[in-house]
Amino acid sequence: MNPFAQRLHHLTRRQFIGRASAGLGAAALASLLNPKLLAAGGPAAGLPHFAPMAKRVIWLTQSGAPSQLDLFDHKPQLASRFDQDLPDSVRGGQRLTGMTSNQTRFPIAPSIFRFAQHGQSRMWMSELLPHTAKIADELCVVRSMHTEAINHDPGMTLLQTGFQIGGRPSLGAWVAYGLGTENANLPAFVALVSLPTGKVNSQPLHERMWGAGFLPAKYQAVRFTPTKDPVLYLSNPPGITTERRRAMLDDLAELNRGVFADYQDPETQNRIDQFEMAFRMQASVPELADLTKEPPATFARYGPEARKPGSYAANCILARRLAERGVRFIQLYHRGWDQHGNLPRDIRSQCYDTDQPTAALIADLRERGLLDDTLVIWGGEFGRTVYSQGTLTADNYGRDHHPRAFTVWMAGAGVKHGHVFGETDDFSYNITRDPVHIHDLNATALHLLGIDHTRLTYRHQGRDYRLTDVHGEVVKGILA
Repeated sequence: MNPFAQRLHHLTRRQFIGRASAGLGAAALASLLNPKLLAAGGPAAGLPHFAPMAKRVIWLTQSGAPSQLDLFDHKPQLASRFDQDLPDSVRGGQRLTGMTSNQTRFPIAPSIFRFAQHGQSRMWMSELLPHTAKIADELCVVRSMHTEAINHDPGMTLLQTGFQIGGRPSLGAWVAYGLGTENANLPAFVALVSLPTGKVNSQPLHERMWGAGFLPAKYQAVRFTPTKDPVLYLSNPPGITTERRRAMLDDLAELNRGVFADYQDPETQNRIDQFEMAFRMQASVPELADLTKEPPATFARYGPEARKPGSYAANCILARRLAERGVRFIQLYHRGWDQHGNLPRDIRSQCYDTDQPTAALIADLRERGLLDDTLVIWGGEFGRTVYSQGTLTADNYGRDHHPRAFTVWMAGAGVKHGHVFGETDDFSYNITRDPVHIHDLNATALHLLGIDHTRLTYRHQGRDYRLTDVHGEVVKGILA
């Protein structure tokens, strides 16, 4: 085969069209004209689709499913139903997990925690959240979330990617693909995983939760870790200077550009881009991740764990610093909410970790003028049952997974303040008003970023995919 025929043999239709349209030249020109918005979709694709209300997102992902009954969804009438069987008419034949499907009865377990109303909005909140209660008037609480996933892995995968089976891009990757970053020295999408302080049941988190799926690899999150190198292998090895690293990358880029010229494989260009980003992060990330420069008042505000690397509190401070520097999407994961037994003990530990830092982050963003264009979302993959899993006593109980009704809250850019949206029945078991699906939540987050979720698509294996697939509606009732 002669060289010309060989090149045609390896050239796919997509690569041929991309090459024929001089896509690289257009991208280079776009980066020169507006480098802050460089992305795969970017200005050339008309993104954002309309004026955004938010520039960035901080998603405080509470992995394991916090109990809405013990935190936000106040049901005082349940006290008189203690240890009564949940009526069959309420459960409605819902499928159960393998952890409670063999129970002979489903005794109602009212929350043992006191609730009170807070702020001018008179929002009900548990005594477990004294600090969050102080920012009640900043929050838009959605009590009518629902999902079809009943176990953690498919539930988290659906929350992140819009699909229960792995392999699709996460929301952060979609946003990075569509809008890019405002800081050329930092990635558009960063993931943080915090370490619970108590001995709690922590569901595993997989890298695909913040992965790019079938999008180009450069749109997946860069994970920051609480180690000497916040990004793995960021530092040069002993004996390698910055100048030598630069020369090596230049030579490597030249080789990769030769391969790209031959095959027009976009992943080769992605590899070049990722090497360059890694080099720029060697200068930008150490300063970013160095929290010692924060004043003592910051650590006092974020709580007793704030000086501990990898804690939820420390990661909340880091999330604020990332937002200040133009990172588009920050996903903070906190594990340990999976309380099938000993819920009163373990949920106290989780709230100790998260309550004060969460409230501090909102207040901090507000004082710095960042909350007006930052969307903050707090919540897990589903909720917990009103009936007890295992033995029920007056002061102890567990709760199983409950996808039919749970609570998340939002704050900041574009959402109503001091507002409660949606209602559940007397058992916090079924939604009675304004249901909101995971797809609706994701569609709304994209909308606040100026993106029409039906138009942010990527062609893969002959089909145009989107985060919300063929589902999802913007929840207009929570928009400011």
